[in-house]
Amino acid sequence: MGKRAGERRTGPKCIAIVGPFASGKTTLLEAILARTGAIPKQNAVSSGSTVGDHAPEAKAHAMSIEASVATTEFMGESLTFIDCPGSIEFAFEADAVLAAADLAVVVAEADEKKVPALQLIMRKLDEIGIPRVLFLNKIDKNATGVRDTLKLLQPTSTKPLLLRQIPLRKGEAVVGSIDLALERAYIWRDFAESEIAPIPDDDRAREVEARFSMLETLADHDDELMEQLLEEKDPPKDEIFDDLAADLRDGSVTPVLIGTAEKGNGVLRLLKTIRHDAPDVEATRARLGVKDTGAAIAQVMKTIHTSHGGKLSVARVLSGQVTDGMELHLPEGRGGKVSGIYRMFGSGQTKLPSAGIGETVALGKIDDARTGDTLTSAKGGMAPLVTLEAPQPVTVVALRPKERKDEVKLSAALHKLAEEDPSIGLRHEQDSSETILSGHGEMHLRIIVEKLQGRNNIPVSVEKPRVPYRETIKKAVTQRGRHKKQSGGHGQFGDVVLDIKPLPRGSGFKFSDTITGGVVPKQYIPSVEDGVSDYMKTGPLGFPVVDIHVNLADGSYHDVDSSDMAFQMAARIGMKEGMAQCAPVLLEPIMKVEIFTPNDATARITALIPQRRGQILGYDARPGWEGWDVVEAMMPQSEIGDLIIELRSATAGVASYRASFDHMSELTGRLADEVVNSQGKAA
Repeated sequence: MGKRAGERRTGPKCIAIVGPFASGKTTLLEAILARTGAIPKQNAVSSGSTVGDHAPEAKAHAMSIEASVATTEFMGESLTFIDCPGSIEFAFEADAVLAAADLAVVVAEADEKKVPALQLIMRKLDEIGIPRVLFLNKIDKNATGVRDTLKLLQPTSTKPLLLRQIPLRKGEAVVGSIDLALERAYIWRDFAESEIAPIPDDDRAREVEARFSMLETLADHDDELMEQLLEEKDPPKDEIFDDLAADLRDGSVTPVLIGTAEKGNGVLRLLKTIRHDAPDVEATRARLGVKDTGAAIAQVMKTIHTSHGGKLSVARVLSGQVTDGMELHLPEGRGGKVSGIYRMFGSGQTKLPSAGIGETVALGKIDDARTGDTLTSAKGGMAPLVTLEAPQPVTVVALRPKERKDEVKLSAALHKLAEEDPSIGLRHEQDSSETILSGHGEMHLRIIVEKLQGRNNIPVSVEKPRVPYRETIKKAVTQRGRHKKQSGGHGQFGDVVLDIKPLPRGSGFKFSDTITGGVVPKQYIPSVEDGVSDYMKTGPLGFPVVDIHVNLADGSYHDVDSSDMAFQMAARIGMKEGMAQCAPVLLEPIMKVEIFTPNDATARITALIPQRRGQILGYDARPGWEGWDVVEAMMPQSEIGDLIIELRSATAGVASYRASFDHMSELTGRLADEVVNSQGKAA
């Protein structure tokens, strides 16, 4: 035939398990570990005792919040499975995992509401270029025919979904599967190996039709197979298997397997597909551009800070061998010595003397290593194989330790959490002295706070960040400012006349002088500017002042009592008295917002915007995204704080947005009064 899968390898493989929220990924991992004998029995997620989702926060919220790693063996082959969160809020966790994995197992179900979330995942796999298998889960609860389900799911994938099995039914109940390549029926037994059976006569016609459809799809990539089908010849089974493997490995198709992970049904067929058909580390090396230099190379997929063992870097060995005590390097002289090599199994670890090519292990205490880094034994390091780019955060909170003594401790804990989750944003706002934590949804930030308080024992206050309001003026005035003080010996004397006038929006601050005749000596003019600038930090409404021009027009001085400080004080007095007469007004920041939404929710999104004082600029199809729109709007920053909650609620959890500062706009009336009064209370 035209395509061959080549020799089947048995080296260590790394498989990422991905899929929409609550599709059954952690349950599938548990079923795989039970079927391969890595655990004595399969536990339900609700029991809180699964290998995946072992973190206290995951158990408390009954959801995956971080990637869980477990290595097992199947038919003599080492397989590392990494269960990735399904919620869009934790989606970035999968990026570094997928970059160095050999295969993605996409767990999905026949749920129309989850189609947009599945599309996001499939698009990410296309961007990375990683082959994938789709495991159609909860097939026992699927009232829709499997081919209708594929029609529902096919728009999420740019690659053909290739049905590999069809359900075997007894009445309305799914009791097993029919393998279209093997032409064999399997009667499922819960948590046990299936029973092989002949295909029932009543299902024969359905199997023949589905099998021919599978072969037609394979023939799109194999001319010889196409000729055989046209000549109505039945191709040999071993050649069909070769085509299935080849098309999976080069990403031409996405094979679809069926099952019910909750009962362990369909898991053995999935494992055999992974072992026989999935690519291995050689294909991943080629995708990442790894060249053999004799040096050890490891790609960091995840960072973990353990309570007792310190920092662990979960990494895939792509070249050479990593040994305990080996120096691993990053560019610019960074790196560290490996202090322990561990095989991961959920929260457990087994120490190893070394790790060879293809193995996924945790490397101990390489302090400089970050998620996404490429480590190598070659001195000087190497250019990173992967570039990770987190999406723009959509939720922010201000954190403050409840006890001042915890400020340093909080900073250190946040640094570690940001290493574990690079999608977290941290910054310190000088104006408000706030620590701003940004993330990808309400639950994302809630989990971070729970980790701070639970794992690190740091009680924190969580508040809305202050909006960076500004103030300006609408009227020009000329104001004298005089500072005179006599207290024995040298006194203090400064006298200035300031012209204060408004500037166009966005102009900032301008200072000038038109002094003649030396009425204010040149050496004191910078002090006047300093006094003006100092006052502008807090204007008459309580906010920083912008968009004004202050000109030093006149003044006087004293030979003995004048000083830099006296003229600074005079300038502040002049500004304070003058600004109150300049018709001060409040300015609020206006953001340009791009909202990305499935187009069936566009009407709901556009209805939300005016409710938040937003102005719709327009909407159009999102380029390159079938079935999605991008809505553009202007919206006050004060209205964006919890916008993502409404957007996600309107779109089954998949909408996102980007926001960037556009301009400052005047705010008047009741809202302005509330802001000014609030600022007064805060002060």
